[in-house]
Amino acid sequence: MEFLDLKTQQKRIRKPLEKRINKILDHGAYIMGPEVFELEEKLADYCGVKHAISCSSGTDALLIPLMAWGIGPGDAVFTTPFTYVATAEVISILGATPIFVDVYESTYNIDCDKLEIEINKVIEEGKLKPKAIIPVDLFGLPARYRLIDKIAKKYNLKVIEDAAQSFGGCIRDKRVGTFGDIAATSFYPAKPLGCYGDGGAIFTNNDELAEECKAIRIHGTKADKYNSEMIGLNGRLDSIQAAVLLEKLSIFDEELEMRNVVNANYRKYLNNAQYHPKNYHSAHALFSITLGSNNKRNNLINKLNSKKIPTVIYYKFPIHMMNAFSYLGYSEGDFPISEKLSQTIISLPMHPYISESQVDILIAELKH
Repeated sequence: MEFLDLKTQQKRIRKPLEKRINKILDHGAYIMGPEVFELEEKLADYCGVKHAISCSSGTDALLIPLMAWGIGPGDAVFTTPFTYVATAEVISILGATPIFVDVYESTYNIDCDKLEIEINKVIEEGKLKPKAIIPVDLFGLPARYRLIDKIAKKYNLKVIEDAAQSFGGCIRDKRVGTFGDIAATSFYPAKPLGCYGDGGAIFTNNDELAEECKAIRIHGTKADKYNSEMIGLNGRLDSIQAAVLLEKLSIFDEELEMRNVVNANYRKYLNNAQYHPKNYHSAHALFSITLGSNNKRNNLINKLNSKKIPTVIYYKFPIHMMNAFSYLGYSEGDFPISEKLSQTIISLPMHPYISESQVDILIAELKH
């Protein structure tokens, strides 16, 4: 069993993808070619937003909006410690301060009650200025944006939806990419919609913000590519990666349905998986369960490995316990739910091409 099966998917799209790549070789626009703009148009249409701005990675998709807002030293940005490091990394890169907020034990997403508590702590201390919130749609499940937006409006904060794992998800009929002031996703190969390298995209309905983000991704240039109007970076998307994404997008909805089936097959037997609230639809980037202890998790990993069933731990270390973020002064015990999850969570194989019989085999091993 494969943890992620890109080979089967590639067989489905290989011929039209080769045709697209040959076209790129003919026209020679290897970076920001016509495929990139075609992709942006289709991504915006898919999400139902005015602007989709492609970029070179999911990390840059988070970084660029922060740059556009001028976030930097003295500013506080609120996010969770139970996610991939990039979410906090982009805050620190700009000299701003990540303020961590623990997560719900059921969904693993940012706890809105604790979010407001942390915002008020920062205001009362008076050392930092609250500027933005970066909720994470962990494992494909959207965060509680109705509550998050309410809090953001109350304290005049910007919201970046970290949709790195959740492209294709939705809350009722509203798709991921439309929440907050701006959204950022990743097209890393392991994502539900992934390319064959690094890539990302930014989504917004704000015309002015979109133009700023477009400029920042090309060294801060607008009218003249040799005259930077602001500090930017090299955040452009390669045409070949856009070609891959265009072909994958053509089968994406079908693959989402297939992921739904795999998820349902797992949940027939497992009641210790991430909770999905009513009307919240995950992109099922991962299927994760929690066990009673680190020892139980290790025993299960060894048992499944012996049967050639792969597993991965997302995430073994909450960000506040990483050496890179020790300067923030957090200690063990500060975020008990995130720390507990890091000790007990395990992700099982999840991709569109897992059969029901494969799920049955895995479940049999779990029960044995």
